[in-house]
Amino acid sequence: MRNLLIFGGIILMVYIIYRVYRYQTLDKGLDALIQKGAIILDVRTEKEFKTGHIEGSVNISLGTIRERYTELDRDKTYITVCSHGLRSVKAEKILKERGFKHVHNGGAWSDLQEIINK
Repeated sequence: MRNLLIFGGIILMVYIIYRVYRYQTLDKGLDALIQKGAIILDVRTEKEFKTGHIEGSVNISLGTIRERYTELDRDKTYITVCSHGLRSVKAEKILKERGFKHVHNGGAWSDLQEIINK
C-alpha cells in the first residue's frame, strides 16, 4: 500500500510539473497572431498529422525540421504545435537557432484548435 501511495505521488508530481512547464512555455496572444496570418507548423509525424490536425496547418515533423526548415520563409510568423506541447518547444528553439525571428509555441494542436474555435 505504501508503494502505491509513493507511486501515485510521483505520478501526480510529474503531471503538475508538466502542466506548469506547458503553460510557462506557451506563448500568449496566439489567436491574434493567427488572425494576422501566422502559419501553424505541426511538428508531429505524418502519421499523427493524418489522424487529425488544424485545417491549413503545415506538417514538417520534428525529426526532419533540421533539414526541411529551408522550405519555410524566415519573414513569416509561425506557431509550432504537436500532440502535447513538448516537441513544439523543441521546434521553436531549432527554428530560432536557424535565424527565424517570428516563431511562437502553440503547445498541443488540439488546445490551439479550441482557441481558434472560440
